[in-house]
Amino acid sequence: MICKDRVVAVTGAGRGLGRAHALEFARQGALVVVNDLGVARDGTGGAAAGPAEEVVKEIEALGGRAVPSPHDIATEDGAAALVATAVEAFGRLDVLVNNAGFLRDRMLINLSEDEWDAVMRVHLKGHFLPLKHAGRHWRAERKAGRPVDARVINTSSGAGLLGSVGQGNYSAAKAGIVGLTLVASAELARYGVTVNAIAPAARTRMTEEVFAQTMAPPAEGEFDTMAPENVSPLVVWLGSAESRAVTGRVFEAEGGRICVMNAFRHGPMIDKGARWDPAEVGTAVRDLLARAPDPEPVFGAG
Repeated sequence: MICKDRVVAVTGAGRGLGRAHALEFARQGALVVVNDLGVARDGTGGAAAGPAEEVVKEIEALGGRAVPSPHDIATEDGAAALVATAVEAFGRLDVLVNNAGFLRDRMLINLSEDEWDAVMRVHLKGHFLPLKHAGRHWRAERKAGRPVDARVINTSSGAGLLGSVGQGNYSAAKAGIVGLTLVASAELARYGVTVNAIAPAARTRMTEEVFAQTMAPPAEGEFDTMAPENVSPLVVWLGSAESRAVTGRVFEAEGGRICVMNAFRHGPMIDKGARWDPAEVGTAVRDLLARAPDPEPVFGAG
């Protein structure tokens, strides 16, 4: 019960990772706002409240409390309504888990502008706007003299950290989420808010085709490393009071593995103390690369 009575909003919580997060938060005593539009894997189709309401029923069956949120969190009004739903239902908001997303995979030379924009909208804008409105709520709470011990957990991806062939739009959006996480962790710290990101690997609607081609299903009784539920304990801990000292970090989570990512760090350096001549740069760069670790490969390359 490490999140007992904490109020948590999870976007994209009707299926997959979001559903697993919402259920684990509820098991750990949280009051949950279940946000989901109920659209298809690629974001198409009419919005349906069904998936969010089903997760609410599952939480209530566990003895927990939850409310559905049918709002489009990639709009100003929808993001504001998500926060308002938490406050109206439970009196406040303590944790925001940004998880909503879908795929429009295609090689770059075949990727349309609409496919680019749709993925940027749901992933990057769909992180920014809930974060913005939750941040405003917590700033107002702090200014009113009420204590704030809040958490944001964003969802990046290995594709955003290392790249992924055929996913230029998704990789760019997920990399942008890392940058947004770093900025938000610095800006919101003054209000009592931590902001971290995860890069999960799990079998969901978004990944089931890939895993079906590359991994055999687990044998009966074998640990299912790709189950979405494996990622949720880290997310729930990051949403708890125990994680107060952790902010601005990115964690990979897969099966029983948790890895903190080092991300970009200053590496080897040469300072000439004057402007370089272009003819000199090649020697300097080759020396720097010889002293730097090799980059990790892009997913799906070679």
